[in-house]
Amino acid sequence: MKKLLLFLGLATPALAQTPDTVVYNPRRALALQGASNFRDLGGYPAAGGKRVKWGHLYRSADISKLTDADLLALQSRHVALVCDLRGPQEVAQAPDRLPAGARSLALPAGSEKIDPRLLMGGGKNINRDSLMRAVYTNTSFFRAKYKPMFDELLALPGNEALLFHCSAGKDRTGIGAALVLAALGVDRATILKDYAATDTYWQAGREQSLQRMAQAGMSAEAINAVRPLLAANPAYLAGTFAALDQQYGSVEKYLASELGLTPKKLSALRAKYLQ
Repeated sequence: MKKLLLFLGLATPALAQTPDTVVYNPRRALALQGASNFRDLGGYPAAGGKRVKWGHLYRSADISKLTDADLLALQSRHVALVCDLRGPQEVAQAPDRLPAGARSLALPAGSEKIDPRLLMGGGKNINRDSLMRAVYTNTSFFRAKYKPMFDELLALPGNEALLFHCSAGKDRTGIGAALVLAALGVDRATILKDYAATDTYWQAGREQSLQRMAQAGMSAEAINAVRPLLAANPAYLAGTFAALDQQYGSVEKYLASELGLTPKKLSALRAKYLQ
């Protein structure tokens, strides 16, 4: 099967080597020329023995370099709303390219941001791992960033799709994907696997980021210090779940109290995005 997928062009060698055919389903990744880590959240086992619908929920890294062919591909998939989770400076430096007819919703929140100097340069006494863990456990910005996205998911016509993204499609997008999948009743282990898959799907983008750092004059020592932080460490997202469990009693209680997913709305969300 692995050789067949490679022969048909439905998987890269890296994807074909994995045994997890749910996370690395050939339908998951969209082969776009101008974006990496662009993937469909469909196919995951969810509540009530159902699965997340394909073609309705997409996550991605930066989409500022999408080609005209890419835009046509997204238009054919009925991507009607793009939730941009980046901050204003990131948006100004790399504005999104949107498929025809799509609208954009800016959801910066902002309080999760780390001074990039601490990560990229910083002092030798900076504990960058602790900083990243703090990003994932600082739940104070979640409501402002993700509640509007859930509101849009509930309001979006059934034949339209939603895309959400940040710069790498790893941290802010990873938390967003985790909340969406949790709301749909996907188990925590599967959510963590989807998060960790960024290491495969964003591999080319990560190496390009490291190359840009070197070209900007960063030392090899500084780049080596940053490299682990560009990886999707499941322990970071597990920290998010632990923080929500501790602060709200459970992720489900958090979704209800802070993101407005009452039992009625949760049922509507699942009826819409599960099959």
